Amino acid sequence: MASNPPPLQRTMRRRHVNLIAIGGAIGTGLFVATGASISTAGPGGAVLSYAVIGLAIYFVMNALGEMATHLPVPGAFQTYSEKYVDPAFGFMMGWTYWYACAMTIAVELVATSIVMKFWFPDSSSVMWSALALAILVGLNLFSAKVFGESEFWFASIKVVTIIIFLIVGVAMIFGIMGGQATGFSNWTRGEAPFVGGVLGTFSILMVAGFSFIGTESAAVAAGEVEDPKHSMPKAINSVFWRILLFYIGAIFVISTLIPYTDPNLLAASETNVAASPFTLVFERAGLAAAASVINAVILTSVLSAGNSTVYIGSRLLYSLAHHGQAPKAFGKVTRHGVPVAGVLFTALISSVAFMTSQVGDSIVYTWLYNATGLTGLITWLGTCVAHLRFRAAMKAQGVSPSTLPYRAKLFPFGTIYALIVCATVIIGQGVLVVTNGAFSVQGLLVAYIGLPLAIGLYLIFKLVNKTKVVPLTTMDLAGADV
Repeated sequence: MASNPPPLQRTMRRRHVNLIAIGGAIGTGLFVATGASISTAGPGGAVLSYAVIGLAIYFVMNALGEMATHLPVPGAFQTYSEKYVDPAFGFMMGWTYWYACAMTIAVELVATSIVMKFWFPDSSSVMWSALALAILVGLNLFSAKVFGESEFWFASIKVVTIIIFLIVGVAMIFGIMGGQATGFSNWTRGEAPFVGGVLGTFSILMVAGFSFIGTESAAVAAGEVEDPKHSMPKAINSVFWRILLFYIGAIFVISTLIPYTDPNLLAASETNVAASPFTLVFERAGLAAAASVINAVILTSVLSAGNSTVYIGSRLLYSLAHHGQAPKAFGKVTRHGVPVAGVLFTALISSVAFMTSQVGDSIVYTWLYNATGLTGLITWLGTCVAHLRFRAAMKAQGVSPSTLPYRAKLFPFGTIYALIVCATVIIGQGVLVVTNGAFSVQGLLVAYIGLPLAIGLYLIFKLVNKTKVVPLTTMDLAGADV
């Protein structure tokens, strides 16, 4: 039974929510993984894949925006899943996403140590991971406003870098910078624009799906943002277009300036920032210090993603606690509205990143990254299910959608499209393992590692508590007057 939680302080503004979502979605993947995507699928395949996923995210964000403006609560996905689908479904969504948060923080801590070794190659991984964790916890222990402000500036650095990159890139394409104009010849080189046929493009669809995970974090902040019924729709709409512009724009610039056959596109990684497509483009423009600059940006990107994820994880525990699905201690807040227990517990579990001292950075990073990806996609899929049932209940109870503060675009087609894309990407993980010619049981386990967790949580809670799917005719459709 849900209890009335102490009021969280609505101190964050729309600009904070904008940058929280942007900061959560634009991480190391954009700066180091886009090169490999272009190499695998060609310029056309990469752009198409990210556009398909970007459109799906647009509709997921619309679905979230509709529910978050109607009922702006810190639990977001967990609350909507419980109220509009099944308490067991809400339990699964909340704990699965929290797990993704805890592991993502661990990934970012590992990434921090890797990035710092660019400048300090002989330094301790544990030291950098511990320092990063201390910073993230510290920023989240003050207040939502302090967190929001720190995230605003972290994410702003990434945004400014990408904007400069796009301007420089377009100038190089037309010969304004970097000497002779490159034009668009790389789009017709060899097999371009589509390399590897359907399978090549499909494989990048998987990568693109992981890249956008984090955009949905804006909905969690709805419980602590000023005037959510007006600020959330604006934030959600603007966030999507900015992220889509950054990803599609960056991929277009990179693929236009660098041929997909360039071996440097496959060389980029957290341990080889010098081969980042961003670094390569800046160096061709004559910016000699590009590698150090991009490494610094990646560092802020990592800290931004970690900062945002600590916040989200603690708010999910807060919501779960007030729905009787987590220890009550996680539901207590300070006078500044901070769920301290949730922050500290999330950080504690994330300390698995310190395994780097024994196993090796890259190995742990890879495993942690793969273990978290699918949970984000499950959250998107679950959000679509909750939204469809929310609207179905409104119809069954004779409630007009016109009463909603914000209505999702192109409903129901948009939500159904997003659901199909999410399901396709989830199923596709295993398809790629089977068809890429290098099948292994380990690869299959890594691909689907998030599914057993989600299904297990759902079944255990359902069997223990004997929950039932919420009937459409009796579903609680009450909103919040904020």
